[in-house]
Amino acid sequence: MKFDDFDSTMRVFETASDYCVLPNLYMVARLDGRNFTRLTKEVHPFDVPYDSRFRDIMIETVKHLMNCGFKIDYGYTQSDEISLLFALHEDTFNRKMRKYHSVLAAEASAKFSLLLGEMGCFDCRISQLPTTELVCDYFRWRQEDAHRNALNSHCYWLLRKQGQSPQAATKALLKRSVADKNELLFQQGINFNDLPSWQKRGVGLYWETYEKEAMNQKSGLPVICTRKRVKCEFEVHKKEQYTHFLFNILGEQGMGD
Repeated sequence: MKFDDFDSTMRVFETASDYCVLPNLYMVARLDGRNFTRLTKEVHPFDVPYDSRFRDIMIETVKHLMNCGFKIDYGYTQSDEISLLFALHEDTFNRKMRKYHSVLAAEASAKFSLLLGEMGCFDCRISQLPTTELVCDYFRWRQEDAHRNALNSHCYWLLRKQGQSPQAATKALLKRSVADKNELLFQQGINFNDLPSWQKRGVGLYWETYEKEAMNQKSGLPVICTRKRVKCEFEVHKKEQYTHFLFNILGEQGMGD
């Protein structure tokens, strides 16, 4: 069999499950750390429930993903997860899902591992969203998840530090309401509302333009150039303000071009 015929015959098995995202659908990738509880609590222990060193590693990983060849307009990270909003007309790899899954997971895993000094692995999935409203709902959903996780984590580790076992601490929180959990923290001198915003609502990253002094190569005269860079936002907006902010991002598609 000639190689071209052989190649065509075998490549069918490799591409049989290929699926491409349709045009004019927004793509949002979500990456999650695999076995990060063990990685960050046992193999490479960080402060609990939150550690700014781990936060900064995740932020640098998001920055890397926003600069690794895709048109990404907004990034968001909370805990061990990352969400990425692609430009509406992003067409790298002809929008093949398997390419986005594999490349993004690989890029995130490699960058995170280099920064941590330990092997860390991410998985990846793509949400296909037909409207800007659903895009905003997606990120508000992840922000609400961050808020819930923050409250639970602070309560859990408070009980652990008081001597309770993992099982006992988990069981003690099962039937407590949000108000009960806030009161539990307050009784120990912790006002949940006063905790850092990045713990409760995550961190957002987006493109901003700025002016930079440069030299005109032909005239040798100084000039002012406009450049783009990723801005990190530690005070992410809440509720309707966050929706308004996201609509502004969506109205500026292509900032990451």
